Amino acid sequence: MSTRLYRIAPVCLLSLLSASPLLAAPAPYSALVVFGDSLSDAGQAPDPNGPANATTRFTNRVGPTYQHGSGEEFGYPSTVLLGEMLGVANNGPSTSPVHAAAGLPDGNNWAVGGYRTDQILASITQPGGSVVGSRSRDGYLVDLASRGLSLDPNTLFYVNGGGNDFLQGRVLNEAQAQEAAVRLADSVRALQAAGARYIMVSLLPNVGRTPALSGTSLADTFGTLGTALNTELLAQLRGIDAEIIPLNVPLLFEEVIRDAARFGFDASQDLVGTCFDGCASQNPTWGIGSATPDPNRLVFNDSVHPTTAVHRIFADYAYSLLAAPWELTLLPEMAHGTLRAHQDRLRAQWQSDWQAWQPVGQWRGFVDAGGQHLDFDDQASASSGDGFGYNLNLGASYRLTEDWRIGLAAGFYSQELEVGAADSDYDLRSYLATAFAQYQHERWWGEAALSGGHLDYHDLRRRFDMGVTTRSEKGDTDGRLWAFGARFGYDIAEAGSDWHLSPFVSADYARVEVDGYAERGDSSSALRYDDQKRTSKRLGVGLQGRLQLSPATALFAELAQECEYEDDTRELRMSLTSLPDIDFQLRGYTPDDRLLRAGFGFSQQLSPGLVLRGSYTYRKADDLEQQGLGLALSLDF
Repeated sequence: MSTRLYRIAPVCLLSLLSASPLLAAPAPYSALVVFGDSLSDAGQAPDPNGPANATTRFTNRVGPTYQHGSGEEFGYPSTVLLGEMLGVANNGPSTSPVHAAAGLPDGNNWAVGGYRTDQILASITQPGGSVVGSRSRDGYLVDLASRGLSLDPNTLFYVNGGGNDFLQGRVLNEAQAQEAAVRLADSVRALQAAGARYIMVSLLPNVGRTPALSGTSLADTFGTLGTALNTELLAQLRGIDAEIIPLNVPLLFEEVIRDAARFGFDASQDLVGTCFDGCASQNPTWGIGSATPDPNRLVFNDSVHPTTAVHRIFADYAYSLLAAPWELTLLPEMAHGTLRAHQDRLRAQWQSDWQAWQPVGQWRGFVDAGGQHLDFDDQASASSGDGFGYNLNLGASYRLTEDWRIGLAAGFYSQELEVGAADSDYDLRSYLATAFAQYQHERWWGEAALSGGHLDYHDLRRRFDMGVTTRSEKGDTDGRLWAFGARFGYDIAEAGSDWHLSPFVSADYARVEVDGYAERGDSSSALRYDDQKRTSKRLGVGLQGRLQLSPATALFAELAQECEYEDDTRELRMSLTSLPDIDFQLRGYTPDDRLLRAGFGFSQQLSPGLVLRGSYTYRKADDLEQQGLGLALSLDF
C-alpha cells in the first residue's frame, strides 16, 4: 500500500459508519459552445414569416403545414439537439438582435448562417467579431476576457465550417481549400490555447452532393476540393494538444444515402438532386408544393441545407461518440462484479464452515451454483445498466492442523449487461481460480485468498439511436484479473457456544485489465478503444455471526462496510476506425468510495460429511447494487 493509503486509512475507517451524504459526480460537460455556419446556427437572424420574436434556422418548419406564415417555427439544427441530449443550458443564439430587443439572454451558440471560415475564426478571437445584422459582439474569447472570466475546461466546444467558402467563391483550387482548413484549425487552436479541453470538429460534407450542385459540372470539382479541405484539416488537428473529437460527417452522409429507407427517407426519390422547399428541383412527391408535403422523407430542405430528420441523425451520431465511454468503462466494472461474486461464494462456504471444519488430515470438497444481478445507476458520465448472470464454482479444502486449512477453488461466470438508452449488450465469460488459506486458534481467526482469471468479452454490441433507426457496432476482446484479499477477526463467544459473533477488518486489492479492441467495420460511428486498467483498493470493517439451531442446522450472516481508495473517474482513449490518426480521451464511470456488503444463509447436514448450503449476498453503493444467490453441496472425504 502507498504512504497515502496508510495516512488516510484511519480517517476512512472511522467514516464508514457515518451517515453524511456523498457528493454527486460532476457533469461531464458544463456547457456546449458552438461556432460555425448555417449548419449549426441556433437562430441568430429574425424570421419575418414566423411568430413573434421567432428567428430563422436553416431547416424546415416544424409542421404540420410547413408553410411560411403559418405560425410554425423552424426546427432545431443538430447542435441544439445535441445540447438538449447532454442536458446543458443556454443553447440559444449568441448575437441575435431579435433576442436582444426582446430582453432575452444570449446563448452559447455563436454559429451564424453565411459565415465563412475567416468569420468563424473572428467570432472566437476578434473584437466585434460576431456580427448579425445590426448587432455585433466581441468574439467569444474577447468577450470572456472583457468580463474577467476564464474558459471552463469542462466545456464541450463544437466547430464546423467551410461550406460558405465554396458557395461564396473563396475556394476554387486546392491551395485555397487548404487555407480554409487552416483557418478552421486556427479556431480550434485559439480555443485550446485558452484552456479548452474537449473540442468536437465536424468535417465538411460533400458540397457537390447537394441540390445546388448535384448533376452539374462543378459537383466533382467541389467534391475533390472538399476532400482536400478535410485532409488538411485532419492534418492540422493532429498537432493540437486537446481532446479533438472528429465527426466523419461526409462518410455518415454517404451511409444515409446508401441505406436511405432504413433512416426513414424515400429511397425511390432523387435525395441529393431534389429538396423540400427552396431549390430549383422541389421534390414532386414530398416537397412543400406537393399533395403530401413531408420533409422527413427527404434529405435536403433547400438547395444546400438538410432537413430536421438529417439533423436528428447528425445529433445522435455526435452523441453516440460522447456516450461510448459512459458504457465501455463499465467493462472493467463487470469483471470486478464477477470477482466480488466469486469472493462472496467462497466466503459463504467459509462462514458455513466457521467453527465446523473437517477433521485434521481430511479433505472437504464443494460444488456451488448460483446467479447474480448487477445494477448500475445513472451517473453524470456513465450510463445505467442491468446485468444478469449465472455461475458454477468447484473447490476443495484440506485441514493441515488444528489451526490451519488450505484450499483451491475454480469458478465459471457468465454475465450479460444491458446498458444505455438503446440497450447496448455486453457479454462476459470469466474463468477464475483462487488459492486460499484459513487460520483458527481459540477466538482468533483469519483468511487470505489469491485469485486470478481470464476474461472473455464476446459479442459486445454498442447500440445507439440514429434518427428513426438504431445502429449497432460490434466487437470482441479479452482481459485478465488478479486479486488478493484478507480478513482478520476475533470471536467474542465462549468456546463450545452454539452462537458465534465476530468483528473483523478486511483488506482487498484487485486489478482488472481489458485489452483494447476495434469495433468491426469502418463505418462513420465504429470506434477503436485503448486498453483499460481498473484497480480497486479497499479496507473494511464488519461483523459476522453463526447460530447453531440444532446439531444438523445452522444459520450464518455477515454485515460489512468497505472504503474504496481508487475512486477517480475513469477515462477512455479511443478513435474512429475511419479516422484512426486522431484519438481522444473522454470521461466515463466513477467508482463509489463506499460499499455496504451483507449476506446470510443456512447450512443443513444431510448425512455425515454431506452438507447442503444456501446463501444470499447483497452489496450496495450510491450508484451500484449487486445481489447473488447460491446453493451448494459440500462433502468430507
